[in-house]
Amino acid sequence: MRVLYFGTYERAYPRNAQVISSLRRAGVDVEERHAAVWDGHEHKWAAGPVSAFRLARAQARLLLRRPDIEFDVLIVGYPGHLDLPAARRVARGKPVVFNPLVSLEDTLVDDRGRFRRRSLPARALAAIDGRALRAADLVVADTEANADDLARRAHLPHRKVAVCFVGAEERVFRPGWERRETFTALFVGKLIPLHGLETVLEAARLVPETPFRVIGSGQEKAALADRPANVEWVPWVEYERLADELQAAGCALGIFGTSAKAGRVIPNKVFQALACGTPVVTADTRAARELLADGVSALLVPPGDPEALAAAVRRLAEDGSLAERIAGRGHAVYREHASEEVLGARWRGLLEAL
Repeated sequence: MRVLYFGTYERAYPRNAQVISSLRRAGVDVEERHAAVWDGHEHKWAAGPVSAFRLARAQARLLLRRPDIEFDVLIVGYPGHLDLPAARRVARGKPVVFNPLVSLEDTLVDDRGRFRRRSLPARALAAIDGRALRAADLVVADTEANADDLARRAHLPHRKVAVCFVGAEERVFRPGWERRETFTALFVGKLIPLHGLETVLEAARLVPETPFRVIGSGQEKAALADRPANVEWVPWVEYERLADELQAAGCALGIFGTSAKAGRVIPNKVFQALACGTPVVTADTRAARELLADGVSALLVPPGDPEALAAAVRRLAEDGSLAERIAGRGHAVYREHASEEVLGARWRGLLEAL
């Protein structure tokens, strides 16, 4: 089977890198036709003439390049909501699969608050979402919760939406966690409302004896200006070094935001931690329950609840045997449901069914 991974997708983003890696592991020949627009831009959702010009120029390049390979299925990568018309023309009747990861309206309106609900930009984003999702022969979401939301937004029959977990890129994220003498709670990610940074900082204040390490930057980094003394902030670490950070941590923190979107996703960093065998603490949501069980494969706490998060971190710091049990079972769940081998077979099966 041959697949063309197509569009202005962000090449280094874990969802794209992991899908390509999993497909290749499953024996699929993956070719890329990529035109860079979003790569290397921290604020890739910022609208404006420059962004519009970059996007138009990239899509012109995608269309002008004649197909130099035969392929069976075309996949539009994330973020590719504006790439579907070009993808349809290039596919020439072959099946088109959309890997959207997010709804633009949900991300920019409900989650990040860039636009007011029912404003003209919000309605435009909803229209872009709907057209892109309906233009694909199959939409692949990352959780059942997100699949239901995308189907509702685009009025899609559920047979046109499938689910494949995000997983982790295993050339980088490999098992290696061991309990250390010094326990550190590690938080990695873009500092956006979804992640619940304020909840993490409040939890750190409640356990001043426990070191916290925050790696990342973004919209809410101003909250770190008055962070408690036990919180270390590192604005950036190379992607290839994140596994070292996870393996050295006492536990990995997931997301704790209270938005509807936060309840529908399992973030990259949770899969990456599970792949490394690191104990995970994250919000108890519908999406998290699709993969994890509280007290078995992770510690799940109510979203936006710093007291519960502090208590979970303290439990793992004080009970080494619990941390080791959570770590071992969390990694086993990853191997059973979200490894590259499992997801590669899942993706290949979805594509062959088209």
